[in-house]
Amino acid sequence: MSLDKASLLGLVVALGGITAGLLLEGGNLSQILQPTAAMIVFGGTLGAVMVQFPLAIILLAFRQLGSVFINPQRDPQVIITQLVKYAQRARRDGIVSLDDELPKIEDPFLKRSLMLAVDGTEPQELRKIMELELDNQAEYEEQVPQVFESAGGFAPTIGIIGAVLGLIQVMQHLDKIDEVGKGIAVAFVATIYGVGSANLLYLPMAGKMKLRIRDEQITRELLLEGVASILEGMNPRMLETKLLGFLVEANQPQEKEEESNE
Repeated sequence: MSLDKASLLGLVVALGGITAGLLLEGGNLSQILQPTAAMIVFGGTLGAVMVQFPLAIILLAFRQLGSVFINPQRDPQVIITQLVKYAQRARRDGIVSLDDELPKIEDPFLKRSLMLAVDGTEPQELRKIMELELDNQAEYEEQVPQVFESAGGFAPTIGIIGAVLGLIQVMQHLDKIDEVGKGIAVAFVATIYGVGSANLLYLPMAGKMKLRIRDEQITRELLLEGVASILEGMNPRMLETKLLGFLVEANQPQEKEEESNE
C-alpha cells in the first residue's frame, strides 16, 4: 500500500490553477463559495445517482474512494516469490503438502484456488471454476467506477438547473436593478460547481478506480495461473519466468540494456 502522489498533485495543481486564475482576474474566493449552489448541485447529483444504482453499490463506491489517493496494490514480485516457493514444495513433497499453507494465506482468491488444487481438482476444471469467479467479481467491481462516471454526467446538468433556478429568483426582483448583476453572477456559480466537480473529481476518480480494478484483476489472473501451473507440475524456474510475463516492469530492464548496447 503506497501513497499515489500523482492523484494528490493533480488535484492540487487543478484547484490551484483555477484559484490563481480567478485571483489574477481580480476575483475572490467568496464569489464562488455559495452554500445554496453547492447544496443544489451535490445534493441533486447524489439523488440522481441513488436512483440509478443500488444503495450497496453506492456505499461500496464511497468506501473505495481511498484507492484514488492510496494504491492498495500488492507487490507482484512478492506474490511470484510466494508461488515459486509453493511450486518447490509441491515438487518435492507433493501438492497435498500445501494443505499446511492454507491457514496462513490471507488472500481469499489464492486460498480458494489452492484449496481446490490440494483437493485434487483437475487443472482444466480448476481454471473453469476460478475464471467464473474472476468474471463475476470483475462485473461486480466495474460498477464502482460507473457510479462516479454517472455522477460526472449528472453534475453539469444539475448545475444548469441550479443556474436557471437562480435566474428565476433574479427575474422576480428586476425592480432592484442594482442587485440584478450580482444575482446573475451568483446564479452561475451552480454551473461552475457542476462542471468543475464532474471534470476535476468524478470523472478522474472513475478513471483511477478503473486502473486499480484492472491491476487487481491482473493479480488474480497471475494467482490463478500460478496455482494451475503448480498443479500441472511445472518446474519452479519455468513458473517464475511464466508469471513474470504478467508484469510490464519485467521487460523494462532488458529493454534498457538492449538500448544501451546499441
